[in-house]
Amino acid sequence: MVEHISEEATAIDQVFDNKEAIVSVCTLEKSYRMGGDSVRVLRGVDLEIRAGEIVAVTGASGAGKSTLLHVLGTLERPTSGEIRYKNRSLSGLSDAELALFRNREIGFIFQFHHLLPEFSALENVMVPGMLGGESRREVEGRAGHLLDRVGLKERIHHRPSELSGGEQQRVAIARALVNRPSLVLADEPTGNLDSGAASLIFELMKEINHSDGVTFLVATHNAEIAGRMDRQAVMADGRIDAK
Repeated sequence: MVEHISEEATAIDQVFDNKEAIVSVCTLEKSYRMGGDSVRVLRGVDLEIRAGEIVAVTGASGAGKSTLLHVLGTLERPTSGEIRYKNRSLSGLSDAELALFRNREIGFIFQFHHLLPEFSALENVMVPGMLGGESRREVEGRAGHLLDRVGLKERIHHRPSELSGGEQQRVAIARALVNRPSLVLADEPTGNLDSGAASLIFELMKEINHSDGVTFLVATHNAEIAGRMDRQAVMADGRIDAK
């Protein structure tokens, strides 16, 4: 029994031995209760994302891609396994501590942009900074600069209903970056766009990855876009088959 525990601990240490990793997960499990049954969605995922990478998570619908991103983004807690950011374990952090960590370290881009309809583009981008307790003046300056970078300088005061789908997703990218996160998690960020807009959004993420060194983990069904990233983590039945 002691020998088995020792072997398991050694395996975990090997997964977490790269100090340059932004995020490392070991034997990650996530289950949900459905009626009287327990449904396993993540089944022992091991994955490491290094600083400055842009990595695709691919696989069929239902493979667990979105659940993996939600758990890595601390939106949901894992059933078991360990997550480390910059070699710091998140196990044992309270909900309040996780919320603070998430606000400072992680940016999110979703398939459906989730912009607040009553807010302008500028105000939408400012939301994470304001929630983090920063001054309006400081956050507004960064938000305006980011909207300029994503090509929306002339649209900052427009509401989401006045923007195209691709423009709305560019606002969502700026919002994900406003708190200068270490890692951006993007869940099907081009899935709701036509091929032209999808390519532009990917090129924008790639440019930010190269120029600013922002690390991206992108769940996508788009094989052409996935093939242009640094590498792919292929999910099937809640596991990663290749990485």
